Amino acid sequence: MSTTLVIDVGGTHIKLLTTGMKEPIKIPSGPALTAKAMLRKVKVALKDRAYDFVSIGYPAPVVHGRPLREPYNLGGGWVGFNFRKAFDRPVKIMNDAAMQALGSYQGGRLLFLGLGTGLGSAMIVDGVLQPMELAHLPYKRDKSYEDYLGLRGLKRLGRKKWQRKVYEIVTELREALEAEHVVLGGGNSRKLKHLPADIILGSNENAFLGGFRMWSKDPALKAMLHHI
Repeated sequence: MSTTLVIDVGGTHIKLLTTGMKEPIKIPSGPALTAKAMLRKVKVALKDRAYDFVSIGYPAPVVHGRPLREPYNLGGGWVGFNFRKAFDRPVKIMNDAAMQALGSYQGGRLLFLGLGTGLGSAMIVDGVLQPMELAHLPYKRDKSYEDYLGLRGLKRLGRKKWQRKVYEIVTELREALEAEHVVLGGGNSRKLKHLPADIILGSNENAFLGGFRMWSKDPALKAMLHHI
């Protein structure tokens, strides 16, 4: 049986899980983390653990399996980095929000928002996965969606005001995008209290499930991912 390593790259932590592991490994990341540094840290953390395939959730746009831009909240050296050669394994890379949306999807029109250091976003509409880049679009008062919903917004507004803003923006986006389901993931989603009935709290487990699904032979999943 083949084994997949899933790497969820975030602005605060890198999270690792391989097939058969019960708990993920967390590695601190941050604004100085380069692609080469990530590779070294992952290999040290996994030691002699074997894996056959690698899935990477990347916190910036990904086009045809390759990072399009450097991550906003990490160091450089990601664009053009040869992950296939570095890991000496087949590698698939997907936007991190899209990967968690893939793991969260159960049908219909799904809007996923990742509330972490930054803001991740993706939609799945009737089996078609579409990563989005809402984070740096202007929202209000010369600030972006990420300035309100990301970690900077949480620190500036405080938890209660930030929560109100999260629900306000989610309502606006849901109506504009005609989403049937909304899933909120990312580390800061756990700070939300009294979620409305129509909002689902995601989990890191869904990010890893999305990473495993990237290598699935299921025809429906392969069709969902064919253009990514």
